[in-house]
Amino acid sequence: MSSFAQLSPDAWPFASSCIPRTAYLVGGCVRDALINREWAYLDLDFVLPEAAVETAAQVAQACQAGFVLLDAQRQIARVVFPEVTVDFALQAGDSLEADLRRRDFTINAIAYHPFQQRLCDPLQGQGDLAQGLVRMISAENLQADPLRLLRAYRQAAQLGFCLEPRTQSTIRRLAPDLAGVAVERIRAELSDLLNHPEASTWLQQMHQEGLLGSWFPDATAASLNLLRALEVSMGILTRQWPQLAKQLQHPLKDQAQGKEARQRTLLAMTKLLGLLSQNPQNAEATLKRLKYSRNEIQMVGILLRNWPDWSGLLARDFCTASDRYLLFQRAGAGFPALVLWAITTHLPLHPEDLSPTDSILQDLLGRLAPWVQSFLNPQSPIAYPQLLLSVEP
Repeated sequence: MSSFAQLSPDAWPFASSCIPRTAYLVGGCVRDALINREWAYLDLDFVLPEAAVETAAQVAQACQAGFVLLDAQRQIARVVFPEVTVDFALQAGDSLEADLRRRDFTINAIAYHPFQQRLCDPLQGQGDLAQGLVRMISAENLQADPLRLLRAYRQAAQLGFCLEPRTQSTIRRLAPDLAGVAVERIRAELSDLLNHPEASTWLQQMHQEGLLGSWFPDATAASLNLLRALEVSMGILTRQWPQLAKQLQHPLKDQAQGKEARQRTLLAMTKLLGLLSQNPQNAEATLKRLKYSRNEIQMVGILLRNWPDWSGLLARDFCTASDRYLLFQRAGAGFPALVLWAITTHLPLHPEDLSPTDSILQDLLGRLAPWVQSFLNPQSPIAYPQLLLSVEP
C-alpha cells in the first residue's frame, strides 16, 4: 500500500493555509510516494492555476525561508528550507491534465491533491511504475527540453527501472540537442547520478548513446571501466576504514543547502575522473566549462597532480617523515580521494572477481594503513602539524 504521509499538509514545513486549495502536488514526490520510496531530501513540487510565484514569495516570507525565482517567464519559483525544497509552478495549459501531458515521463505525470487525497493519472503512469519502466510521453516533450534525455537515465538508475525501448531509441536520436542545454542544468543531473553507487553502469550506457560527448570529450570506454573499478574500491574502503569513507560522502561545502549542493561531494568529484582527461589542465578546463566551483576544480587538480608522487611513495618500503608531511600538506582535505584512487588503480580488470583476501589487495591496504591512521588522527604531527608559538618575554 502506498504511503503519502510525507505529502500530507501536516508534514509540510509551512502552514497549509499559505497555499490555495487549487494546488496539486506533481512529479517525483508523488511518484515516490506511490512506490513507497523514502526520501533522503524531500522535494515538493506544486502546480497552481494562478499566482504561483506570488504564493512562493508569501510562503518564503511567512517562514523566513530562502526564495529563488527559477523562471520568470514560465512563473516557477523555489522556497528552500533546511531539509525540504518546495517548488511552485504555474500550470501549463488550460487544465491540470494539459499540464501533465506536457511533462517528460508517464511516471512523473501523476498529480495528487493533498487536501482531497485524490490522484489524477491521465497517462497511466501507475502502470509503468508497476512495470518498472521509464516511458516518454512524447518525443516532442523530450525535444522541448533536452535535459530530459539525461534525466531519463538518472531516474532509471535511482529507481532501479529500465528505459522503455521506444523511449531509449528517441533519446539516442535526440542526443545532439544536449549541446544547447545550460551547463548548470547538466551539472545538476550529473551530481545526482554520480552519487549513485552504480553510476558507472548508466554512464557507460549514456556514453554509448552519445549523451556525454558534448560535455566530456575525453571520456572513453576505458575511463568508464575505471569508474566501475572506483565504485568497487569505495566498497573496499568502506569496509576497511568507514570513517574515511564518510568523509568522501560529505558535501564539499560545509554550509551546503539544496539538493544539488548536498550531492556535490568529494566522492562525486573523484568519480568525475572517469569522465575527464588525466591531464590536470585539460580536466580543469572541462570543469570550468561546466561551471564547477573553484574549490571543486582545485580538488580535481590536487588529485591529478599529486597522484604520481603518491603512487611512488606507496611503492616504497620506507618513506621519510618529510615525504609524508609534504604529501599531506599538498593533498589537504582531498587525501581520502587519493586513498580511493590508489585502491582503484591497483584493482584487476574485473574488480568484481577480487577476493577480500587477495594478497595484492592486502599488501596495498597494509601500505595504506599508516597513512590513513595518521590522517584520521587529529593529533598526528605529520598530518596535522601544530604551529609553533613564540612567547615574547
